[in-house]
Amino acid sequence: MWGQSYGKYDLESGADLLYPMMQESPALRWSFIRKIYTIISLQLLLTVAVAAIVVTVPPITVFFATTTAGLALHILLIVAPFVVLCPLHYYHQRHPLNYFLLGLFTATLAFAIGLTCAYTSGKVILESVILTTVVVVSLTLYTFWAAKRGQDFNFLGPFLFGAVMVLLLFGLIQMFFPLGKISVMIYGCLASIIFCGYILYDTDNLIKRYTYDEYIWASVALYLDIINLFLSLLTLFNASES
Repeated sequence: MWGQSYGKYDLESGADLLYPMMQESPALRWSFIRKIYTIISLQLLLTVAVAAIVVTVPPITVFFATTTAGLALHILLIVAPFVVLCPLHYYHQRHPLNYFLLGLFTATLAFAIGLTCAYTSGKVILESVILTTVVVVSLTLYTFWAAKRGQDFNFLGPFLFGAVMVLLLFGLIQMFFPLGKISVMIYGCLASIIFCGYILYDTDNLIKRYTYDEYIWASVALYLDIINLFLSLLTLFNASES
């Protein structure tokens, strides 16, 4: 069956397989991929809905901007998604608890994103959304096209990890010793490039390496890539306008 559908990747030929996880059935892998993108789409819709409520309801932003309780809650909302990731990682195969934790993770992160967007101009938000959409769709299509021709992006893993460490250090330095608008633009540009790389890397893993019971973790990885790309572009465009 595989040899008839995919020619040069015939199992009996001994050639390298295009999608290693498809040895059992190509249909299972494509079903898995569709499931991941369905979950990510729902996450993004929830993110847009929560962020839109935060941005369009003035009392919410006033509360967070003018009260001590609001500031404390803001910090809590920033930390909460990372806290929720711990039980989500532990229970990512336990249904329906994994979906509940995924929804909680997405909602808390969306609220924090909404607060960030509330202090950003609509023009900058729109530019960031449009460019993020174009980049994500383009990189996703390219990765599937490249994977079909035998290309592998697994080598990017160590380089991306090192780049994120440098980015975190850059961010800490910028936090305690502000270097001005130019440095913020450089930070946003570097972060955008790094998370473009992560979209390639995680999409490649989705096609070839994630097992069928890792659908929650695969969704979280790609969702965070998209959100971080959006926030990086938001930082870049916001600095260029200020």
